[in-house]
Parts: sequence; C-alpha cells; structure tokens
Amino acid sequence: MTTFIDLSHYFEDSMPGFKLKNEDGTFTQYTAHIRPFLTHEQSKPKFKGKASFEVTEITFQTSIGTYIDSPYHRFPNRRDISEIEIEEVVLPGVVIDARAGSAGEPVSTDVLPDRALRGNAVLFNFGWDIHWGTDRYYSYPFISKEVTEFLVEEDVRLVGADTVNVDDSKDLTRPAHTLLLKNEIFIVENLMNLDKLYNKRFRFFAVPVKGKKVAAMPIRAFAEVI
Repeated sequence: MTTFIDLSHYFEDSMPGFKLKNEDGTFTQYTAHIRPFLTHEQSKPKFKGKASFEVTEITFQTSIGTYIDSPYHRFPNRRDISEIEIEEVVLPGVVIDARAGSAGEPVSTDVLPDRALRGNAVLFNFGWDIHWGTDRYYSYPFISKEVTEFLVEEDVRLVGADTVNVDDSKDLTRPAHTLLLKNEIFIVENLMNLDKLYNKRFRFFAVPVKGKKVAAMPIRAFAEVI
C-alpha cells in the first residue's frame, strides 16, 4: 500500500508569513485573507431554494505558506511559475538532518550525506516547523553559501527547508536564492514533517498552479514513500 506524508502547513485566514522591515522601522506582514465571496444563504435564491453553493475568495502574497520559488522570483527575465514542467517538481527526495542547527547560524557542509545528490530534491530538516506561528519561527538556521555551492555542483533539482527562508535574512545579497535560482534549482520553504522521512525512499511532489507572470506559489507539498 502506498504511503503519503503531508509536508505542508495549513493555508488559512491570517496565517503567518514573511515580515519585511521598512525604512521607517515598521514591518510589512505577509498573510492570507479568506472569506466567502458568495455564501450558501446568498446563493440559495439563485437556485430557487433547490441548491446552494459557497464560493470562496482568497487574497494573498504568493510567497506564503508552503510554497515554491521560480527563477523569476530572483531574476526578471527567467522562467516564471507557469513555465515549470510537472516532471521538474516530482522528484526523488533526500532529507538532510540539520536539527543541530541554531537560530541565526548557517548549516555547514558537515551535514551533507556521503552520496550522490544529482537530480534529487534535497530537503533540510532543521526541526523548525515546531515553531510555526510563533515569533521564534522568524529567527532560524539557514543554508550557508558553501552548502549552496555544493548543491549547485551536485546538480540537485530542488532545495527545500522547514524554515521561512533558506537564506540569512541579514544577508541582503541572498546567496542561496541567487545561486540556486540562477541554476534553475527551485526552492521550497515552510515545509513540515520532514522528520517522518528519515531512512525512507520517497518521491517529493511540489506542483503549483500554472500562474503566468507569477514568481512563487503555494503548493500542497507531499512525499510518496516508495
């Protein structure tokens, strides 16, 4: 029997997202707003009381929840979300145990496995999903430039993490996003449940909707244990 493991956070009203600091010291908070566009009660007269339907309206920034970045997120002339092929985001997966990482510190190459990673989705488990929805979630371990360069050399196809950002928020050059997306290596952030994949062979699914001129998009990330 096939086993599937859900790796996505709930997408819900007022969910937590990025906090971007403005020049005046205030913060812009990313989130989602979910509300009825048409309620059951409002729609019932349209069907003469014989049926009713709810239509939901959602507004959100596309870098929210468990989501994937396209190269267009970093580079204005590169591929956007709509140009990602399905086979590029259904991949054999490898989980990296980075749970020894500390908030505000880069993970070193010591955590990388002694095996070929070419063609894989490489997912870093910092164990940070337990802080989702708290202030601590915004102070997190991240992927160092050395690790990023190694992953590019290994020709991995996707890099994921259970943190809000694979980069150090204090490094404005954003080396992980820059190097990975420049090399057509997609990024998935805000994963969860990666600890359930240790010592398992699995395929990782990170398929977004085909959004044209869209830089990033929430996904229903999951693993199919083989």
